[in-house]
Amino acid sequence: MRKILVLTIAFFAISVTVNAQEWNTNFKEAQAQASNEHKNILLVFSGSDWCAPCIKLEKSIFQSEAFKTFAADNYILVRADFPKRKKNKLSQAQQEQNNQLAATYNSNGYFPLVVLLDEKGTVVGKTGYKNTTPKAYIELLQSFEKN
Repeated sequence: MRKILVLTIAFFAISVTVNAQEWNTNFKEAQAQASNEHKNILLVFSGSDWCAPCIKLEKSIFQSEAFKTFAADNYILVRADFPKRKKNKLSQAQQEQNNQLAATYNSNGYFPLVVLLDEKGTVVGKTGYKNTTPKAYIELLQSFEKN
């Protein structure tokens, strides 16, 4: 019985690790990783605690198994969050970095804004929330890479 319990726990831990999604918050580290792995960067501007379309995008697309699997193989994920509630306040350094990213890639202040960048930081394409399937959203992101 004990062996079964240990194996069950080990299997669960492995499956959670495999399906875990890595969202970076440090853009410079993400750029270095993208360069090393020759992957594009998916930069997402989000208002995680106030922006309804941001929350829908997170739940319907980014948390889907299809997106997690695709993103793990193809992108370095970066989230630039702009929460409004005091309890979700970012550190000053994180807020400054996000502000700089917004000045560079989201000067119009759109939320959510999904920016696909090549490994050097050049914009490949931009989109926002779409009421669509994860498969269709992935196809949209892939279409940017073909231009």
